[in-house]
Amino acid sequence: MISTEILLAFLAASALITLAPGPDNLMVLSVGISRGRTAGIGFGLGCALGCFTHTLWATLGIGAVVLASEATFTTLKMAGAAYLVYIGLMAWRQAGKMALVNIDSGAAEPIGVHLRRGFIANVINPKVGLFFIAYLPQFVDPARGAVWSQMLLLGTAFAVQTVVIFGSLGWFAGSIGARLQRQPSLAVWLDRSAGALFFGLALHLATAAR
Repeated sequence: MISTEILLAFLAASALITLAPGPDNLMVLSVGISRGRTAGIGFGLGCALGCFTHTLWATLGIGAVVLASEATFTTLKMAGAAYLVYIGLMAWRQAGKMALVNIDSGAAEPIGVHLRRGFIANVINPKVGLFFIAYLPQFVDPARGAVWSQMLLLGTAFAVQTVVIFGSLGWFAGSIGARLQRQPSLAVWLDRSAGALFFGLALHLATAAR
């Protein structure tokens, strides 16, 4: 349904967008450095799963209907900001504790915990939903078949490339974090810096306009 040229152009543009400094990759990097490789990969995969969820909403038209309401948009963004504050508080409260254990061992938090956090942080952000509603149709050609199926395919491709990129970012950030966390005093500041980043992202989301 989608030509090879369009698909390649879409993937190239999507990779650049995913790599560009933004809330998701900043969160993946901060979680990986402060909590370890497993946490970084898990959080990145959660964000990627959130992207696929936004794809489904955009494809079914649910996202456009929900975000057309100013009240709904405001409610979602405030809920998203509150969740980011919660993650930031968790990082601040647990500052330095991961330095007492091997952050990639069974003593660390399981990957599912961080996958869930990444998923919620992404899927509850209405700005991401607006992005997919505006971005996917630009690569759709109605002459080549059903619009919804093309959007679903493109969105799935976007989610797959985020799995690769976010997973890689989480892995490399975790590798750096594993070394830094061996220094207890530095580990405390890494965790607090990660918490401060989440606070900043929460403020940015809470004050964002449509």
